[in-house]
Amino acid sequence: MEAARRVAGGMKRPRRAVSRTMPVQVRIDSIAAGGEGVGRLADGRVVFAHRTAPGDLAELVLQEEHPRWTRARLARVLEPSAERRPAPCRFYAECGGCTVEHLTYPAQLRAKSRIVADALNRIGGLDVAPPEVVPSPREHRYRNRVSFALRRMRDGRVVAGFHAIGDPHRIVEIDGACLLMEEPVGSVWDGLRAQWGPGADRLPAGQQLRLTLRANAGGKVSLLVEGGSSGGKMEELISRVPGLASVWQKLAGADAVLIAGAPGLPESWGDETLELSGAAFLQVNRGAAALLEAHVAEAAGRVSGLRVVDAYCGVGLHARRLARAGATVIGLELDPGALAEARRAARSGAWFEQGTVESLLPGHLPADLVILNPPRAGAAPEVTAALQASPPPKLIYISCNPATLARDLKRMNAMSVTDLRAFDLFPQTAHVETVVVLSPNQV
Repeated sequence: MEAARRVAGGMKRPRRAVSRTMPVQVRIDSIAAGGEGVGRLADGRVVFAHRTAPGDLAELVLQEEHPRWTRARLARVLEPSAERRPAPCRFYAECGGCTVEHLTYPAQLRAKSRIVADALNRIGGLDVAPPEVVPSPREHRYRNRVSFALRRMRDGRVVAGFHAIGDPHRIVEIDGACLLMEEPVGSVWDGLRAQWGPGADRLPAGQQLRLTLRANAGGKVSLLVEGGSSGGKMEELISRVPGLASVWQKLAGADAVLIAGAPGLPESWGDETLELSGAAFLQVNRGAAALLEAHVAEAAGRVSGLRVVDAYCGVGLHARRLARAGATVIGLELDPGALAEARRAARSGAWFEQGTVESLLPGHLPADLVILNPPRAGAAPEVTAALQASPPPKLIYISCNPATLARDLKRMNAMSVTDLRAFDLFPQTAHVETVVVLSPNQV
């Protein structure tokens, strides 16, 4: 009954054609970038199946077939791999928030290393060995920002949580016992669920909402509501939920606006103090991010007197630190909220421009050092073309998507990889952050 309630967010959807074959036995040999285990059928086709582990002999039911690959559902594990463990989270059987929690943590790191190397070799045409993956200081309870889907049902019920594994049309009910969330996020999420009222009428109206909670180092939490319409009782909600400091709303095609509570969320981030608006980006894993940022500073080296471009700079953390070390830094960022925070706390020697990186970057080249930190879609073609035409002595590329990283490195073949390291900012998932250092090819 509890499981039925947790997946009650299902909606009617088009049915996919599925295979009606008998179960097949497959030896799993790796983990794909989406978290599925990967093996081969007897006919040579690749098969992807969630909740399998490298080394498993698994019985699979084919569900989606294509000429060169298939997707399958795990029926049972016939021979469990040594890399498998019982998943610690009680929601894991159905929830899609995590994809590799059934792997031991060292096995997760090995899988991510292979994902990075496979992308760079296969897509990027490079010849690199699997890189070191720096582990997260916390395997669980590491996310300071978590997004939930909320759906109001026709019968008056409200379902809220994460999308189901392999079925994004269903919502699995999640409470604060989820092992992804920092403790303050879990506490406020439980408080919201208890206090949003019948039909979640204290939240803005709308059949479907996306709710994002972000906690600062002091345990205060902001809520960003995406979608819906105006309305709700936000001040009442803040008064009823301990730890909830502010509520923001972002409607389609508009910037996030404050609708209740404090205008900024103060955040201590290493040696920097930030004032975060509702939608400003910051890494979700503060402990692992500190390790990544220290590595970027080390890779940058002595920067005093250098001209640096910090592209896709966000709130300007790298730019601030490099300016403090004596560099002249220009930060490029499209998001107005992030740019406002970057400018508010700008150090002497750091300037920021708003606009797309592809429109602004060519005007700031050549430079002594360029830092690229694009979103999952990677750098725009105009960005890689500009760097290919005018390669800096050192380029540091920070990527959250090995596939688009590989594509962009292939486009910038006037430079070679001199250092490669990965960081596990997202334990229990297949996502991985990668830092690549490049320098111009020797003629």
